[in-house]
Amino acid sequence: MSDRGPPRVKNKAAASLQITAEQILREAYEQREPSLQIPKQRIADLEELHEFQGRKRKEYEDALRRNRLNINQWIRYAQWELEQKEFARARSIFERALEIEPTNVPLWLRYIEAELKNRNINHARNLFDRAVTLLPRVDKLWYKYVSMEETLTNVPGTRQVFERWMEWEPEPQAWLSFINLEKRYGEYERARAIFEKFTIVHPQSENWIKWARFEDEYGSPDNVREVYSAAVETLRTAGDEFVDEKLLGSWAKWETRQKNFDKARELYKHGLDTLSRAKSTWLYNEYSAFEKRYGEREGIEDVVFKKRRVQYEEEVRENPRNYDTWFAYLSMAEESSRNIEEVRDLYERAIANVPPTQEKQHWRRYIFLWIRYAIYEELVTKDFGQARDVYTACLKLIPHKQFTFAKIWYMYACFEIRRNNLNVARKQLGMAIGMCPKPKLFKYYIELEMKLREFDRCRTLFEKYLEKFPRTPQAWLDYAELEQMVGDEDRARAILELAMSIPGLDFGMNEENSD
Repeated sequence: MSDRGPPRVKNKAAASLQITAEQILREAYEQREPSLQIPKQRIADLEELHEFQGRKRKEYEDALRRNRLNINQWIRYAQWELEQKEFARARSIFERALEIEPTNVPLWLRYIEAELKNRNINHARNLFDRAVTLLPRVDKLWYKYVSMEETLTNVPGTRQVFERWMEWEPEPQAWLSFINLEKRYGEYERARAIFEKFTIVHPQSENWIKWARFEDEYGSPDNVREVYSAAVETLRTAGDEFVDEKLLGSWAKWETRQKNFDKARELYKHGLDTLSRAKSTWLYNEYSAFEKRYGEREGIEDVVFKKRRVQYEEEVRENPRNYDTWFAYLSMAEESSRNIEEVRDLYERAIANVPPTQEKQHWRRYIFLWIRYAIYEELVTKDFGQARDVYTACLKLIPHKQFTFAKIWYMYACFEIRRNNLNVARKQLGMAIGMCPKPKLFKYYIELEMKLREFDRCRTLFEKYLEKFPRTPQAWLDYAELEQMVGDEDRARAILELAMSIPGLDFGMNEENSD
């Protein structure tokens, strides 16, 4: 038995009449069967009405018996009874639903709305009392309650409801609604008393600012100033971190409008001094605009310095051993501050951050803080005794057994020479080459004696130098050059011959240039 396969089409030409998909759909839609519609029932007399109502009630009751937790079904049932003008039955249905789910807020609102639509004000008021007693944290119920009382022009009743609500310490918007009520009826003293309680419950800065604006509109300048002062004092008692830039900025702006520019400037400066940079960006911009408009050049520079000071303080607080930040901070302080003690205290704070390890690479940047401190005391403050103390303290701090800094010894010696204390300078350099001999220290000492034309001392130093570092080619060359300079060529030749006799000494090798 063979397979038949697909039918063969004898005529593959296009039909003369073409039918599109759109035509097929249109014809199907036009020929659709009409949908079933519920016939309209006409009630002719009271008996038929009662029969219809009984049948509908039975349907609702059967549905609730199957699922009594369906609150929407209860609401539809009650709504149907309201349409039938059966208010007692509708109340009974709402009460039965509340027994099942007494915390359902939409159910309470539908119940109250039904009473209000039918102008049963006392019933609605009783329902509000029950609802807010059971659910005092639901703000929507309170808002509906006070709205109803105010709509009825029952201002004392509205105020009483608000007072009950405030006992639960609600969100700030609720307090502001109470204040706006008193403002609408001109009870400004009552509003002021509410603000006092409000700022105790919610002491955030924006709430104090709203109180100050209220006093600015309805009170006196003294009242505004008292509110701002109380706000700063209250927040400062809780901690300086609670003082907000918006509060101080708002106060400063108000003082500016009162033409009290000195007080405004004081507030701006206080905010920039006490607040961190992250919390005072807006305040700094406002202060800059204030100084540009009402201040002088010194005031604008002071603004810049204060901002940079806050920035540096934050950086050194995060990383006390960031010596580059300390250098920048000290440069700014020397430039902006006229108080020597303030700059000196800053230097003391900087040098107190000693590197945690005794490795020279960690001390290289740190030691320049001491050098800069000593130069500041000598050249700026002219306190030479303090400069000497700085050098002495620095030399005591350096762990000379591990490493030393020849620059410090040399600078100290030069300082003593400038103070005409040549013996002290020689003593310090002699102590240096005795405690921690280094080629650079010998070079510094020899260079000093050369300037003083003390050639015998130079010879003694060169001898000690070569005893410690006999394989330093530059030292032999410098020694020979010294003898040649003083005219003793035989001695210079002998020195070079002695150097050439040392095995392994390479005069092409550069001297190690380490500090």
